[in-house]
Amino acid sequence: MKEHTNIVMLSNGDAAVAIAPEYQGRVMTSSFDQHSGPSFGWINRPVIANGFLTAEEQKGKLEDHIYIFGGEERFWFGPEGGQFGLFFKPGDKFEFSDWKTPAVIDTEAFSIVTKNEQSVKFAHEATLVNYSGTEFDVGIERTVELLSKGKVSESLGINLDDSLKVVAYKTDNRVTNRGQNTWTAETGLVSIWILGMYNPSPETTVVIPFESGPESKYGAKVNDAYFGKVPADYLKVTDSELFFKGDGTKRGKIGISDKRSKGIAGSYDAAGQVLNIVTYNQQAAPNGYVNSMWELQDQPYAGDVINSYNDGSPEVLALRH
Repeated sequence: MKEHTNIVMLSNGDAAVAIAPEYQGRVMTSSFDQHSGPSFGWINRPVIANGFLTAEEQKGKLEDHIYIFGGEERFWFGPEGGQFGLFFKPGDKFEFSDWKTPAVIDTEAFSIVTKNEQSVKFAHEATLVNYSGTEFDVGIERTVELLSKGKVSESLGINLDDSLKVVAYKTDNRVTNRGQNTWTAETGLVSIWILGMYNPSPETTVVIPFESGPESKYGAKVNDAYFGKVPADYLKVTDSELFFKGDGTKRGKIGISDKRSKGIAGSYDAAGQVLNIVTYNQQAAPNGYVNSMWELQDQPYAGDVINSYNDGSPEVLALRH
């Protein structure tokens, strides 16, 4: 990575994370042993080695739509599609040919505000325009902090065995209205969307617990209609949790609503014996999550709180990431 872009390393003993300021302050990867341990983030090495293309070089290539550098945890904006979508210009069709990632989360670098051995803070400003033509002047603050084993134990409310190898970090992401116009639900709102890319394996299973209860009160247990229904051999749903195969060979995406979400998700790679746990804060406002479906929406603020996406072939990768 250092041969192609600036990298900020946070470390605490053997545990470390590698962060790229020029890629919007994203955590590219982490390891519990920075010297000889495994690397957990998915990194698209050929694209990074190729670097940013000129506008002329981008024509007819995937870079017209997005640079797929990868990265274990990154800042992103929502919604993607719909009447308030940020990835389509006014009058565009909701098709891949018109879909384009805003530069602020694709090619623009974030500036380092402060940095020490365990944390780094970034800042950036940008202007976004949604599908309805509403303009947003946004200020972004993002902090990445490497956590000690004690803080992980306290956060999860469990005792961690001394023999367990751990790397953990948290990010604090904030968006501020820096313009003169008040943001309103009627003309569209922007959301913070955190994206993670991890290395798949034939034995990786995503596990998401959710609130049990009738659909009349909580809505559907899972939304699996993003790319057509997920087949039964890739998704198992019980009364209070789901199990989703993360082998990186078949495209599928699922989502959990705000009424079902418990603020935690995870995955286990049985082959590598790697347990990954993600926690996230939730707001109390009902229907307070933007809808990113590629269509004009009846409920633009009834989106999912958390999604899990299993990638497929390179052709599918070009369509979605």
